[in-house]
Amino acid sequence: MEYLVDLLKILLPAGIVLYGMYLVVVSFLSKERERTLVELKTQNSQTILPIRLQAAERICLFLERITPNNLVRRSNPGSLTAGELHTLLLVEMREEFNHNFSQQVYFSEETWEAVKRAVEEVTTILNQSRQMLNDDAKGIDMAKAIFAQTLERKNDAISYALKQVKSEIQIYF
Repeated sequence: MEYLVDLLKILLPAGIVLYGMYLVVVSFLSKERERTLVELKTQNSQTILPIRLQAAERICLFLERITPNNLVRRSNPGSLTAGELHTLLLVEMREEFNHNFSQQVYFSEETWEAVKRAVEEVTTILNQSRQMLNDDAKGIDMAKAIFAQTLERKNDAISYALKQVKSEIQIYF
């Protein structure tokens, strides 16, 4: 019996010391892992943030370029027929969209949907403007119809998409 008590006197403190060491090592490893994750996130944000800002700049520029007024101003509506202008504007807008399509990976689903709605609204404006005119109408008539359609719209999807992009970028600052 005395042998058992002596054995407990030795094993009990040794067990407590081992358990204490276990807790210290687990705590150290946990803090080291957290520090490594924070460092990795910092490095990641230093790399990704400039790319996200560049993507936001590109999308804002894209949205500005596809506003009906800017689309018409970049073309020469006086020398074209309404049908030619309509086709030219649609092709230009689709090329711009396809060129910036990859930027969607840097934005939330909601923001990208707002950008797509803006493209759809501009397409609708162009199509409705073309339908209002005769087949022999001039490009300048088409431009006037586009400006009129733009003024009639109360819900501006391009402005909404720009606000979405800007608000999403503001999260990072």
